[in-house]
Amino acid sequence: MPSGNPLATLYQDHQPWLINWLRKRTGCSHAAADFAQDTFLRVLLAERRAPVTATLDEPRHFLVTIAKRVMIDSFRRQSVERAYLEVLAQQPESFEISAEEQLSLLQTLLELDRMLDGLGVKAKTAFLMSQIQGLTYAQIAEQLRVSASSVTKYMARATERCLLYIVDNPL
Repeated sequence: MPSGNPLATLYQDHQPWLINWLRKRTGCSHAAADFAQDTFLRVLLAERRAPVTATLDEPRHFLVTIAKRVMIDSFRRQSVERAYLEVLAQQPESFEISAEEQLSLLQTLLELDRMLDGLGVKAKTAFLMSQIQGLTYAQIAEQLRVSASSVTKYMARATERCLLYIVDNPL
């Protein structure tokens, strides 16, 4: 990359290409533009922690990797939101929750989803069964058809993941 601000050069040289790449995958120019902006925002935030853009050999590969993560996060967030709205719609009319409470609950669910990202399905399920449903390890083991020691290992991994997330993302 030419001298100057490597991040600005990366943006100028590859932003139109990235939007086009994203548009082909999403079928929507607006979504592609949003994903591209989110991609460059992540690059900017990463650059603040450890400069990498000045030494990129394959900038498009780098951008595609980040853009894919942005899309996955977006799709995951939409999935959590849909599930939340479905549960909310099933509540009796007497169950009222303010818009502020709805937003707070949704943000909490999204944060929990990010916190548990990367765990296997059984470990994630075991953690949620324990923390949300209040099931014992024996009950979880029975429902997941695994041993109680497996549940203990799942819980240890989930707890470690949560602690590492909190350390990396202070409130």
